[in-house]
Amino acid sequence: MGDRHRALSFDELPSYLLLEIMCSGKLSAIDLICLEFTSKAFGATNGLCPSKFNSLVDYAAFQLCGSHAIFCKMSLNSQKELYDRCGGKWKRVLRFLQSVEQASGVVETPSGSMQITTGKYHTLAISNSSVYSCGSSLCGALGQGSETTQLPALAQIDFPPLARVAHVSASYNHAAFVMQSGEVFTCGDNSYFCCGHRDTNRAIFRPRLVESLTGIPCKQVSTGLNFTVFLTRQGHVYTCGNNSHGQLGLGDTQDRPIAKMVEVLANIGPVVQVAAGSNYILSVTEDGSVYSFGSGSNFCLGHGSQHDELFPRCIQKFRRKGIHVVRVSAGDEHATALDSNGIVYTWGKGYCGALGHGDEIEKTRPEILSSLKNHVAVQVCARKRKTFILLESGLVYAFGSMGFGSLGFLDRRVNDKILKPRLLTTLRSFHVSQISTGLYHTVVVTNHGQIFGFGDNERAQLGHDSLRECTEPTEIFIEKSNEDYDSIY
Repeated sequence: MGDRHRALSFDELPSYLLLEIMCSGKLSAIDLICLEFTSKAFGATNGLCPSKFNSLVDYAAFQLCGSHAIFCKMSLNSQKELYDRCGGKWKRVLRFLQSVEQASGVVETPSGSMQITTGKYHTLAISNSSVYSCGSSLCGALGQGSETTQLPALAQIDFPPLARVAHVSASYNHAAFVMQSGEVFTCGDNSYFCCGHRDTNRAIFRPRLVESLTGIPCKQVSTGLNFTVFLTRQGHVYTCGNNSHGQLGLGDTQDRPIAKMVEVLANIGPVVQVAAGSNYILSVTEDGSVYSFGSGSNFCLGHGSQHDELFPRCIQKFRRKGIHVVRVSAGDEHATALDSNGIVYTWGKGYCGALGHGDEIEKTRPEILSSLKNHVAVQVCARKRKTFILLESGLVYAFGSMGFGSLGFLDRRVNDKILKPRLLTTLRSFHVSQISTGLYHTVVVTNHGQIFGFGDNERAQLGHDSLRECTEPTEIFIEKSNEDYDSIY
């Protein structure tokens, strides 16, 4: 009788049960690696795996890759190329896929789920489904009420009691929030209807529900200069706000006070990511194609001309070369893309070296960033004349304008230009999981849940009251109330 209640070791658990747990989709690539070092049961095949796999962990990683949303939509050739790029290791392929997903969404850390986004003079951060803001509250962009003009530390934004924030985007003077329920809230300057509300007489100082999207659950939002783009769970795209360059993708230049579906994209197929630039939009479809529309200035649309596009138009260079794009980032004057092999492309205005090709020459169509070709990238981040590339290893490369120290290089002056990708050594001791850059400041999240910022802090956008210009990454702390800690524990 005593043996029936004896505690079992890992080695005594049925192998099929271990495999079932590992393939549940709940574990990360790092979790699998840790399991492999925990017990020999995970490092053996136990007769449950095909002969080409060395262990249960390898087989589980293969199974998880096959069911991943990005990997399963890639062509067989693209899948093989990624596998080869990752040294023939399924655990590394899985880590790449999961890192891409987290870098553009929510990062899972020991401190909980986190996401950061930077606006013109402000920063917003999600921590465990609550959202916090700091910096300048021009036109209500912080969502903290009309009495708040500036916040020196990340403070919580009030939402309805049961509302849990899943995604946030900040732009020049407005912000948007997606709830876990799929509802969307916006705040800030609504003078061009960019918040999705008909009332343009005054700024919206606290997050307000976008009623035109009621019953249309969203999963991502991206805020442009005076417009907003929403991505639904079904893969449909809605836009609202200023449309002077056709950036709403609706075939005209008429502003829209409420969110309206971009029908051209709905007819093409599900969209998996959207990115709003200053006056244009990039959208990535399930099959890895990129469609752009809006202002063609600076060649940001990637079509080889500077003509405005009133409807979404496919960037043919990616399609002709069979490049499967997984993520894009739309800067003010240039754009970047990441393909399914972790290779980076840039195009648009090259001023200050923002394209990373060693010069300041514009690129009218996407060009591969050859100096990083041997590295596997998981995130691209473009903004005002600068670009950041996050690698699978957690290292960060940066190039472009050093304005206010927002590239984070301590040995360069604030007015210097970095023409080629350069390793950001000030973050080398951390594993960065996500990065966002604003007008002149930059913020990152590490895999341990730490937040670091550098660059301009004149308006407390780095969450510190005493600093002004911060060239070295400085940790930013979230001011949590007792209720926040109660909700965690």
